[in-house]
Amino acid sequence: MEGQKSPRWGYLVIWEFRPSPGAHARFEEAYGPTGLWASLFSKSQGYVATELNRDLKDPSRYVTLDLWMSKEAYDAFRAAYEVEYRRMDQKCEALTAEEKFIGSFERL
Repeated sequence: MEGQKSPRWGYLVIWEFRPSPGAHARFEEAYGPTGLWASLFSKSQGYVATELNRDLKDPSRYVTLDLWMSKEAYDAFRAAYEVEYRRMDQKCEALTAEEKFIGSFERL
């Protein structure tokens, strides 16, 4: 959409993943910017975008960047969609061999 600015994000959540053997394509589909997680997040007005990034030196290592308008928007999403979040986490569990929460960050 040329000429339109995307919403400015103020809060970032980062996770590191290693997909299960043979699940790379399904993992990328579920965790990518139009995947299952992004679809769930987009139910919240405070959600901005999701980015999926693959390590160039270690192609089995990925990080997701979930961008939110604010910490309050993220917290409101988690409170409102906790049951769906847990269901999605269980549904996607088979796609990941490892997952690690890196942290949450405030944009300055």
